[in-house]
Amino acid sequence: MSKRLPLTVLSAMLFSTAAFAHPGHGAHVENGFLAGFLHPLTGLDHILAMVAVGLWAAALGGRAVLAVPAAFVTFMSAGFLAALGGVPLPYVEPMILGSVVVIGLLVAASVRLPVVPAAILIGLFAVFHGHAHGTEMGQSETLVYGAGFLIATVLLHGAGIWLAVALTRFDLRDLPVRALGAATAFTGLLVFVAG
Repeated sequence: MSKRLPLTVLSAMLFSTAAFAHPGHGAHVENGFLAGFLHPLTGLDHILAMVAVGLWAAALGGRAVLAVPAAFVTFMSAGFLAALGGVPLPYVEPMILGSVVVIGLLVAASVRLPVVPAAILIGLFAVFHGHAHGTEMGQSETLVYGAGFLIATVLLHGAGIWLAVALTRFDLRDLPVRALGAATAFTGLLVFVAG
């Protein structure tokens, strides 16, 4: 993997201007792959949650490094399909913000769960993220739009894993990663209060 890719993703995360990737929270491209790709990258709530998934997966280590992000992507796809099928899902926005806070706290507290429960917990939050993507798809072609937000999500998870690995190389134990988790949870709370 190129060293520039994680830095590009990190830059996109840090300099994103919209607080939410949902209607009424900023301009959106109306169709295609780019609309899907930009949807998670233009919402601070999505960025924080998806990067935190990568941070936690890396902190858990072992099979969780792949299994936890894979669960997120799988369950997010199910939420997306449910939205396209017209299946209503209550509390989408609060659950997305809740995912930011909870996953941030899991990282901050260095909570260690076995792979399957960790994947299920992350997957439950992912359903809400996917539902939001599907609800706000606009006039985009389903497969192209879906491919866009799936790739962006994988890149954000990868950025979280990369950050965790890079920060733990400084031999500061897991303090920098835990600090990022705490900052994520705190930011999620601020967005919730401001919203």
